Amino acid sequence: MKRLHGHHSQQGYIKFTLVTIILVFCIYLGVKFGIPYYKYSAFQSDVRELARISLGNTEKTKAQIFERAQELKLPLDVQDILVVRQTYNRVRVTTSWDERVDVLGLYQKVLHFSVDVEE
Repeated sequence: MKRLHGHHSQQGYIKFTLVTIILVFCIYLGVKFGIPYYKYSAFQSDVRELARISLGNTEKTKAQIFERAQELKLPLDVQDILVVRQTYNRVRVTTSWDERVDVLGLYQKVLHFSVDVEE
């Protein structure tokens, strides 16, 4: 009977270890894929705010947007950002970029993000 108890204990340890490994891997994937989406959401929100407070100087707005992209470490060049005055009080900002997510060198996924804001 004692032998059987030890066998169950060993199976429980293996299950616990496998569940822990799977859980850690899922958290790892969540972080790897979540960070680019978080940066996209934060950048889009900032672009919307900068477009809203833009006072007609599209070059200054473009420079501010580029500065924010650099702070978030987005793979954007200043020429990738298009700021156009639509009407007297409306500005449209468009840009896009790709970000590669690498999972342990075994799997790579390219995520495409685009921002198109009119305020």
